[in-house]
Amino acid sequence: MTATDATHGAGKAAGTPRWLFLSMAIVFGLFYAYDAWEGVGNLVGLNVAAQSLDTTLSGFGWGLLIAGVLLPVAVFALVIRLGRARAVGVQALLLLVGLCLVAALSTDIFMFGLGSLIV
Repeated sequence: MTATDATHGAGKAAGTPRWLFLSMAIVFGLFYAYDAWEGVGNLVGLNVAAQSLDTTLSGFGWGLLIAGVLLPVAVFALVIRLGRARAVGVQALLLLVGLCLVAALSTDIFMFGLGSLIV
């Protein structure tokens, strides 16, 4: 057995079966998709609320609400990329930590309220 065979064998043993990785990605992906859908709801809902007050969202408001839609997608893509060659537990932990990060940042976005997002 050569050194390259030993390193390939060690990498294969630590890897996750593809079906398990896809299953975890799909389950956690649903939570990330829900957060992105919440962001779309906030974008539409706050825009309608601002229009009912005969005003519009500020540039900061638009940027913040669009970030609320794109953030879960970006974090999910990053976590999937980082966790591809890792063990099952590490992949699940990365997906969970990413979801917690998205939830914390979404909560921060909610703290601004409509008053600070309108012109």
